[in-house]
Amino acid sequence: MKLNVYLAGEIHSAWRDEVIAACDGLEIDWMGPVTDHAASDDCGVEIFGAEEDKFWHDRKGALLNAVRTRTALDRCDVLVVCFGEKYKQWNAAFDAGYAAARGKAIIVLQPPEHDHALKEVDAAANAVARSPQEVARALRYVTTMTL
Repeated sequence: MKLNVYLAGEIHSAWRDEVIAACDGLEIDWMGPVTDHAASDDCGVEIFGAEEDKFWHDRKGALLNAVRTRTALDRCDVLVVCFGEKYKQWNAAFDAGYAAARGKAIIVLQPPEHDHALKEVDAAANAVARSPQEVARALRYVTTMTL
């Protein structure tokens, strides 16, 4: 089975690279957000002009990034969403909610200490993983039917 997988969530660790490497040989097309933090933050003003107010600066970027995110989430079969330890990933929670509303399969990647805070997200998910390797094993099982 071929899958389109969207990798959402924190951009401060190599979890995406770990999942992709561990899924080598599987028929998976990978999608995800812009992971260059500066490009993601500044794309709106870089393309559409500067803003003096930081709110409008950020809004221009968020609206432009939403074109990519919504399109990719609509096209994906599975959303893998990672909640890291360093920052609160409000965008990741939003992506998970959007995917759930669209009826997408969801695998959450989170440390145990986030279980309580993410209980609603986890309840909407099909699986909760603790490591990129668990995510890869789940995707391998789904695509090949082997453990």
